[in-house]
Amino acid sequence: MCETGKTKVAFSASLEKGGAYGPFNTDKTLAYNKVFTNIGDAYDSSTGVFTAPHTGVYHFTFFYHAGGQHASHLKLYKDNELIILTSDHKSGADTADNGGNAVVLQLQQGNQVYVRMSANSHVWAGKHTTFSGFLLS
Repeated sequence: MCETGKTKVAFSASLEKGGAYGPFNTDKTLAYNKVFTNIGDAYDSSTGVFTAPHTGVYHFTFFYHAGGQHASHLKLYKDNELIILTSDHKSGADTADNGGNAVVLQLQQGNQVYVRMSANSHVWAGKHTTFSGFLLS
């Protein structure tokens, strides 16, 4: 985590709903509700949305674990724009899947970043499924 003046922003949270999470009939924003760090209070664990408190360059990561019996599709958005994704197909022979992605984004104050799970996919809730971000400069 770096400083811009005296401003520090960093968060890290996991999806702690317990066990399989999904599949759902519609896309779902993931509310990572087990918060480890939330310096600057920019991450809202009830909605899963990070709102940039300051204009700057931010780094985000998200990871998941899932069973292979359902597809897994997670997408990171900036406001309503799809930025990056990670996914794996359904498989009868594959018993577990892991995936993740990372990105550096220039954000304006008020931009929102969040992870959505596509309809008809799932993840395993727990310490494997995380979302983190911090202000670089």
